[in-house]
This record gives sequence, structure tokens and C-alpha cells, in this order.
Amino acid sequence: MIDEFAKDSLHRRLRRDREALLWKLDGLSEYDARRPLTASGTSLLGLVKHVASVEARYFGEVFARPSPEPLPRWQDHDGGDLWATEDETRDQIIGFYRRTWEHSDATIHALPLDAPGHVPWWSEPSPNTNLFAVLVHVLGETNRHAGHADILRENIDGRTGMRPEHEQQVDEEARAAYVAKVEQAARAAASIKA
Repeated sequence: MIDEFAKDSLHRRLRRDREALLWKLDGLSEYDARRPLTASGTSLLGLVKHVASVEARYFGEVFARPSPEPLPRWQDHDGGDLWATEDETRDQIIGFYRRTWEHSDATIHALPLDAPGHVPWWSEPSPNTNLFAVLVHVLGETNRHAGHADILRENIDGRTGMRPEHEQQVDEEARAAYVAKVEQAARAAASIKA
């Protein structure tokens, strides 16, 4: 009984975080969805593509249930899952992610938490694992990248949050005052340490 409770809880959280990641694309232009927003080239649409690829591998190959989507061999990873090419549409990438959810959800529903899996890209002595560990790992990856997306989206237009129903209109004046207060505290602390 505890296994089903744990599996349902983790799976529910994964579904929530998937939606949060996709929500970060809502209302953005093609340019803003794709443009590099960090020194390493991270983009919002690239994060979605990357998380889709990660999830497809973990709930596919790891449990001998390969993704129906074409994926390059993990050994051939070249960073191509981290950005959207000019030939890939937003709808294609989102569609890939949603189809990956269906395949992943089928794996999660079909297997018990202790179902054995093998992650060939994890180094020895830990490539052998189980569904519980993979579910926790993928949830962590999804959550981590949804957090990245939240920060990137805030830098584009100030929008933050996990779900649209919790979003509040940005009070630019209050936000500027808050940022000024944080900046002042940082400068004061730096001058004390100097």
C-alpha cells in the first residue's frame, strides 16, 4: 500500500512539474522561446526539448521499453537536445514532450516501484537501479529545469510562478523597491566584509 501511495505521489508531482515547464512558453514569441538566455546558451524551448529527451530515455531504455520517438543513441549525445533548431517548431517539440509523457506514464503504471532498470550512462557501481530511483531522479531533473525556466521567463517579461491560476499582476514599482532593498543589503554586507 505504501508503494502505491509513494508512486502516485511522485507521479502526481511529476505531472505538475511537466505542466509548469510548458507553461513557461505560453504567450512568448518564437524568438523569446528559442533565444539563448544564459552564457551557456540555455533557452526555454531547449529546456523543454532536453527534459523530454531525458524522460524518454529514463522511462524507456532503462526499463527495456524504448521510446517510440526516434532518439540518438545515448553514446552519441552531442548537446542537440539542448536547443531548438530553426527547422523544429514549438508544436513539434511540445508534441514530442507530450507523447513522451504518455510513454513514461505507461511505464510508471505498468511497473512496480521495485522493477529493475539499468542506466548504461551511470557509472559503476550504480547503473542498476529501480523504478523508484528513476522516478525520483526524473522528478528532480524536471523540477530543476522548471526552476531554470521560471528564472529565464522572469528575465524576459517578469512572469513567475508554477501555474497560471496563481500568477499575480506584476507591480513594477513594488518589485523595483524590493530589488533595490536586496541590492542595498548586498552592498552593505560587502562593505562590512571589506
